[in-house]
Amino acid sequence: MPHVIVEHSAGLQDSHDLQALCDDLFDRLAAHPSVNGPETVRTRTIAATASRIGVVPQAFAHATLLLIPGRDDATRDDLAGIVMDTLQAHLPEAGSLTVRLTDLNPPYLKRML
Repeated sequence: MPHVIVEHSAGLQDSHDLQALCDDLFDRLAAHPSVNGPETVRTRTIAATASRIGVVPQAFAHATLLLIPGRDDATRDDLAGIVMDTLQAHLPEAGSLTVRLTDLNPPYLKRML
């Protein structure tokens, strides 16, 4: 675990390589010493069909970082910082970039082949 869901304003997928953003997030998080292996990392983007934010430009990206509870605050801050740094590197001209860290409270179920 971690999982990252990046919600973004419509149109960013036309002007930016969001697959490269997902790949970079994946690689950076999978390399973190607190992550048990790349098979535990998930990244994805979701375009908003409509949005409005209070800054110009109207482009935004909001990442939700989902973690299983148990990591210390320094590790959690480090992982959130990796997500923000990656967003800034791939979307430098976006009007708003945010990261929210959320614990996945039990039960969390998964199935993998």
